[in-house]
Amino acid sequence: MQKLAINIVNKSSNELPAYATAGAAGMDLRANISAAITLQSLERQLVPTGLFIELPPGYEAQVRPRSGLAIKQGITCLNSPGTIDSDYRGEIMVILVNLGKEMQVIQPGDRIAQMVIGPVQQAELILVQQLNDTQRGEGGFGHTGKS
Repeated sequence: MQKLAINIVNKSSNELPAYATAGAAGMDLRANISAAITLQSLERQLVPTGLFIELPPGYEAQVRPRSGLAIKQGITCLNSPGTIDSDYRGEIMVILVNLGKEMQVIQPGDRIAQMVIGPVQQAELILVQQLNDTQRGEGGFGHTGKS
């Protein structure tokens, strides 16, 4: 598998994001905080990572929840997946929310999200008066019923 080279600046004391296994799609992002953060039930907070990336044109980075954090602690990412555009040069930040009933604590260096890099295609929108018909038509939001 050919790897995409991405320039990164790390202003945190954490190690660089890395793939945990050979088949992993995402790299873990860690909290770059000087003290623990407490998230009350339904509270959200913007958590810095200390990372800045330079994506090549035609690529994006998506910030996604970590499944273990979600199931074990009820912590997930809002605005998920969060998109990092190729022309963004600011710090990667993660919006965490505690959907559990109990407060949760994020410690400095905790793995808080994962980042997936992928290609994107910009579209050219063409204004028309009518769309082609399909078998599905306008059916949406559960129109096919339960299987």
